[in-house]
Amino acid sequence: MFIRSLRTPILRILAIGAPALLAAGFACAATFLRVDLPAPLPAKNVVDTHWGTKVDDPYRFLEDTADPAVQAWMKAQADAARALLTRLPARDALLARLNEIEATVPASVSAVQRSKSGAWFSLRRDVQDNQFKLVRRAALDGQDVVLVDPDALGKAAGSAQAIGGFAASPDGRLVAYTVSGGGSEIGSLHLIDASTGKPQMGAIADVRGSADVHWLDDGSGFFYHRLNPGWASLPRADRFLDTRYYFHALGATGPDPAVFGAGLDPALALPRAAGGRVFGVPGTSLAAAVMHDGVKRELSFYLADLQSVRAGRGTWRRMFGDEAQISQVALAGPWLYARSAKNAPRYQLLRMPAAQADPAQARTIVPVGDDVIVELAAAQDALYLTQRQGPTTRLLRITHDADPGVTQVALPIAGHVNLQFSAHDQSGAIFTLGGWVRRAMLHSYDPLSDLVSQLQLVPAGTFDAPEGLRALEVRIRSHDGVEVPASIISRTDIRLDGRNPTLLSGYGAYGITENPGWSPRLLAWLERGGVFVIAHVRGGGVYGDAWHSAGLKTTKANTWKDGIAVAEWLIAQRYTAPDRLAVYGGSAGAVFVGRAVTERPDLFAAGVVSVGNTDQVRSETRANGGANTPE
Repeated sequence: MFIRSLRTPILRILAIGAPALLAAGFACAATFLRVDLPAPLPAKNVVDTHWGTKVDDPYRFLEDTADPAVQAWMKAQADAARALLTRLPARDALLARLNEIEATVPASVSAVQRSKSGAWFSLRRDVQDNQFKLVRRAALDGQDVVLVDPDALGKAAGSAQAIGGFAASPDGRLVAYTVSGGGSEIGSLHLIDASTGKPQMGAIADVRGSADVHWLDDGSGFFYHRLNPGWASLPRADRFLDTRYYFHALGATGPDPAVFGAGLDPALALPRAAGGRVFGVPGTSLAAAVMHDGVKRELSFYLADLQSVRAGRGTWRRMFGDEAQISQVALAGPWLYARSAKNAPRYQLLRMPAAQADPAQARTIVPVGDDVIVELAAAQDALYLTQRQGPTTRLLRITHDADPGVTQVALPIAGHVNLQFSAHDQSGAIFTLGGWVRRAMLHSYDPLSDLVSQLQLVPAGTFDAPEGLRALEVRIRSHDGVEVPASIISRTDIRLDGRNPTLLSGYGAYGITENPGWSPRLLAWLERGGVFVIAHVRGGGVYGDAWHSAGLKTTKANTWKDGIAVAEWLIAQRYTAPDRLAVYGGSAGAVFVGRAVTERPDLFAAGVVSVGNTDQVRSETRANGGANTPE
C-alpha cells in the first residue's frame, strides 16, 4: 500500500475507503498526523527457487499469525490506524452523511425465487438488520414472513451468523438453506417447512457457501455438495479440494450417497479443484454434472442415468470439455443452450439436444458479433439472454421451437440487465435493471402480455436515482494502442480544472466485468465534488473472452498499464491532478493497484488495496489457492 500525500482533498477518499491503507506499514518508523506509526519488524529472509529463479521472501514469517511478536505488531498497526482515522479532518462529517444516506435505504433484496405455487422467496435486509433474512410471501402482493433470522441465530450461538444461500423446492413447500458463523464460509445445510419453519432433517455439516442445492422436479430430493471428509485436518492447500456431490432423498435414513466428485470415478480423471453443480435434466431420466477446474471459465459436461445416480451408482459420460470452449449452459425443454468462445471472442450461442450434447452438431442461434453475450437463463417458454452493447445491456428472448424465434424484449429504460431467476417449468424471467446512477430494481417479463413490470418487493428509496449526476463512457488509448473503456461518474456541473479529487477503480481478472450499478453511498463522495472512475482494463470481460486473455498470465502487464493509461488521460483532460488522484482495487484488483503505483508513483496520491492479492507467488499454498491456479 502506498501514500504520497494526504494534505489534499484526497482526505475525502481516505475517509470513505482507506482504513486498510492507513493501517499499512511504512519503510521506517514515522509520526504522521501526530500518530506514531510502528516500524516494520526485522526481516527474516527466505529464498525459494522457482524454475531456476531465486525469489526473496523477507516477511514470510508474518504468515504465522499465532506468533506473539506478529500479533503485537498487528495490534500496533490497528491501534495506529484507529488513531489516524480519528484525526482525518473530513471523516466525521462524511461519516455522518453516509449514515444519513444509509438510513433512507428501505431494504435490500436479493436471490429472488418464485415457486410454481406462486410463493416468493428472497433474502432481505432492512436498514436495522445486520444480516440478510430468509423471507417468504405467499403472493407477490402479500407480506414477507421471516423463515430464518441470522441475527436471532447469532444471539443464541454467541457469534455472528449469515445465510450462504437457499433453494426452495419447485412447489414451494420446503426450503433448503445454508448458514455459517463467525465470518466463516464453512457452515451447515438445513431443510425447513416453508409454512411453519419447522426443521425437516438434521443439519448437514461441512458445506461451503450455498452448497449449490438443486432440487429434482418432483421435489423428492436434492443434490448438494460438501467438503471432503476430514478436510479440516488436511494441509492448508488441500482443504478445499476433492469436493464431493451428494443426493439427499426426503425421508431417507442413513448417510447420503456420494454421486460425483474427484476420486470417486478414476476413469473421469476429474481435477482435484473441480467444482460446479449436479442436477436432473428437465423432461428426461438423466442427471447432469457441470464442472469447472477451479476458476477456469471453460466447463465440462457429464450425463448419467438419474435413478442410478440417486443411489450412488451412476456411470457418468463426459459429453464435452475444455475443447468446446463453453463457459455457460442452460437447459429447458429438450435443449441444452451453450455460450461458446470457440472462434467467437465475444461469444456465440449454440443449441443442441440435451440428451446428446454434442457441440460439433450444435446449431448456432446467436452468431458472433460486436456485442458480448453475458448471461443465459432458461424458462418454460424460452431462453433469455443478455448482450452487452457498450454501457447498456439488451434482453433477448429465444423460443424453444425447432426453428427458434429471436426477439428483443422492450425495456422501460436503457441500462444494465442482470438475470435473477427463471425456471424450466415457469414462463418468463425475473431480472434487475439499473445503471451507474440509477439503483437496480427488480423487474419481471411476462411473455403472454409481452410486458415488463417492476416488482414491488421493496419500496422506493430517497436516493434511488439522484438528480444532477451523470455517467460518461469513454475509450482511452493504452500503451500499445488498444482502446480501453472507462466509465466516469460525477456531478453534471463538474469543472475540468484539474482540481477534482478522483478515485480510479479497477479489477482486471477472471474475465469479470464491472457492470453498471449504483450504491447510494457513492453520493456522499460525488456531492462533495469527487469523481469516481471505473477502468475496464484487460484481464476483465468487458469485451468477452479475448479481453480476458489479453490480461492473463504472460499478458498480465496490460492490466496495470491500461490503468496507468486511464490515469494519464484523466490528468491530461484536467479531471484531476496527481496529488488528487487515488487508485483502488480489491482482491485480484490488488495487482492492478500495486503495479500501477510501483511503476508510476508520480501519478497517484494514494493507493488503496482491499483484501488484496498483490503477489501470486506461493498462492497455491493457501486453502483456496489450488482452485485459482488456472487464472
